[in-house]
Amino acid sequence: MTGDPFVAHRGLLFTVAYEMLGSAADADDVVQETWLRWADADRAAVRDPRAYLVRIVTRQALNRLRTLARRREDYVGEWLPEPLLTSPDVADDVELAESVSMAMLTVLETLGPTERAVLVLHEVFAVPYDEIAEAVGRTAAAVRQIAHRAREHVAARRPRAVVSRAEQQRVVDRFLAALAGGDVQELMDVLAPDVVVVADSGGLAPAALRPLTGHLRVARALARFADLAPGVGITTPLVNGTVGVRIDAGGAFDTAITFAVEDGRISRMYAMRNPHKLRRLDEVADLRR
Repeated sequence: MTGDPFVAHRGLLFTVAYEMLGSAADADDVVQETWLRWADADRAAVRDPRAYLVRIVTRQALNRLRTLARRREDYVGEWLPEPLLTSPDVADDVELAESVSMAMLTVLETLGPTERAVLVLHEVFAVPYDEIAEAVGRTAAAVRQIAHRAREHVAARRPRAVVSRAEQQRVVDRFLAALAGGDVQELMDVLAPDVVVVADSGGLAPAALRPLTGHLRVARALARFADLAPGVGITTPLVNGTVGVRIDAGGAFDTAITFAVEDGRISRMYAMRNPHKLRRLDEVADLRR
């Protein structure tokens, strides 16, 4: 590979950091810290630049996770990962799309920092256990055990099936049509009986501070938005590798919604209303494996 390995692998490094942190801004900081360490490295002694850079970005992300944990203790309402605008290439890479989906990122939030790092590196980026062990400061045998526990934890909480982009689009379009009509029964028909809606505003916009559960309760709440004000724009871009919804109100970006779809219905909705977390949805993120 010609050129600077850091430049060649920058998209990969950002993706690793983002999947570990759930924050594009913090991932950017970690990638910058990785660059500073790479600039000071004895590159002639680095046999595998990709492995070396992944090891550095992992260590920096683990350090950053400790800071984020303290910051999130004071967060107002529910905390969701920062959504990203993604390319069709990401959506077409089934494993990558699933790994950066909001549904998966929220499951990853329930893992400890080391478990999260091990799972992300091995399952998504196929990093060998011995390299992960060096990055997280554990033995390869311990990393294997951590990976096993993390896989079981995630398997019990992740969506049951991978859904095609065409199916996602069909369900989201059906949802938007039901929303426009304001019919509670039509909304209930497109929502799973145990649907969960999580909204993140950080206290900076109106939003429920706790998740809404159950299709009747959610449908009744959504039906109130049938008569949207004139000038509200609704589009369905690819967000975190899946079909999402973008709402612009009064010429300003107002809300981004992502979905988990199972058995032809919406099982989870994630509504981002925190304006600080909507800043990256005007440009496509460079996500790579």
